[in-house]
Amino acid sequence: MGSTARPQGRPVAIVAGGSTGIGASVSRRLDREGYRVVVVSSKTVDEGAALAAELDGGRFIQADLDHPGAPADVVASVEAEHGRLDAVVYAAGRTARIPHPDIHAVTDDVWDGILRLNVLGPWHFVQAAEKLLRASGSGNFVVIGALAGVDVGGSSIPYAVSKAAVHHMCKLLGGALGPEIRVNAVAPGFIETRWTQDWDEFRNQIAEKAPLRRTGQPEEVAELVVALMRATYVTGQVVVADGGLSLLP
Repeated sequence: MGSTARPQGRPVAIVAGGSTGIGASVSRRLDREGYRVVVVSSKTVDEGAALAAELDGGRFIQADLDHPGAPADVVASVEAEHGRLDAVVYAAGRTARIPHPDIHAVTDDVWDGILRLNVLGPWHFVQAAEKLLRASGSGNFVVIGALAGVDVGGSSIPYAVSKAAVHHMCKLLGGALGPEIRVNAVAPGFIETRWTQDWDEFRNQIAEKAPLRRTGQPEEVAELVVALMRATYVTGQVVVADGGLSLLP
């Protein structure tokens, strides 16, 4: 019985939400690791195109990640161009800053928008990418979750719930898709991005209380993503990167 040949050439990675913040750092880090990186974004088109132009063999695809069919279109385009896919990093996300006690401010529209991008987005991507990731023989699917999905906190209850859901989904997928595909999540705490630039109160609290006495940088999350991709005996795990904040009583 013959074995299926693995794709030849440089590995290929899709970074969904890869044009800014953590996603951009992941895109650059994977480029340094030798991947051909496909940067995917819904809105930050100019930044995504500029970033892809920096990368060795990089490409930018604009896709509405809220749309259920978008991941399949992206994967089909990557297959047509490269004939392979070795990794997907899902770094896209949405939140709403709503104090947790203000439950009446959380409308169904808020829930819908957050769950579509934060939970159904990665679900549709793993469905679309499964065949190619299996064919690679060592496929990786990594989701950027959040500390809010592990501990009590976060910018809103819907956001925290969405991250808890996607963390659990990664555990289930880790059990379902082996041995050819490993699925893991990174759960960052406060990371310095455009998204958090005006969160001064949170920033000061973390700098005072966290054991490492500082907030995190996108490059540090990207480093952990790559570490999980290299860790060939690890799947279905959620790794927290929060400067030790969750250790506090």
